[in-house]
Amino acid sequence: MVKVSLRTVTMPIQSQHIITKDNVSIGVAAVAYFRRIDPVKSIVEVENVSGAIYEIAQTTVRNIVGQSTLDQVLSDTETLNRKIKDVLEHTTERWGVLVEVVELKDIELPQSMERAMAKEAEAEREKRAKIIAAEGEALSVGKLAEAADVIQDHPIALQLRNLQILSEISVEKNSTIIFPAQFMESVRAISSFIDHEAR
Repeated sequence: MVKVSLRTVTMPIQSQHIITKDNVSIGVAAVAYFRRIDPVKSIVEVENVSGAIYEIAQTTVRNIVGQSTLDQVLSDTETLNRKIKDVLEHTTERWGVLVEVVELKDIELPQSMERAMAKEAEAEREKRAKIIAAEGEALSVGKLAEAADVIQDHPIALQLRNLQILSEISVEKNSTIIFPAQFMESVRAISSFIDHEAR
């Protein structure tokens, strides 16, 4: 008599070196979850069902990952997991075994590849920062052009802006403010303008 457990079995698949479709050597480890649904088949159809599942899982992981590019392995693991599970299900069905889940759990990259990817990510961040800065400059130039048009139509606005800047500077008690002659003429012009408007 042979006792067969019908509980779900967790099977780690050790890391193995795989060459991807774009010729990058990586280490890939995985884990598979399966359970026996037909105890008779799991004994009669195969000599060692756990060993057989481990070997076919290791081979399938190597084949599926080897047919994919590095970008696919890193960004689309769900699709790879599904492909591996489908192949295992088709193979183990006649052994009375149901493969529930297969997951790629650890992907080891060569150090040179890690450095290259880090440089690429850094360059991408710098590019985005420069684009944002350039957009800010363009927006600033547009606003300055609008302000220049307003000042051209209303020269008094420039003088009022000068006064506002001086009031901001005067907040600092240790500041020394020098009034140029042209500024004093501007103040007199503002005074005469206000007197004229008051009449």
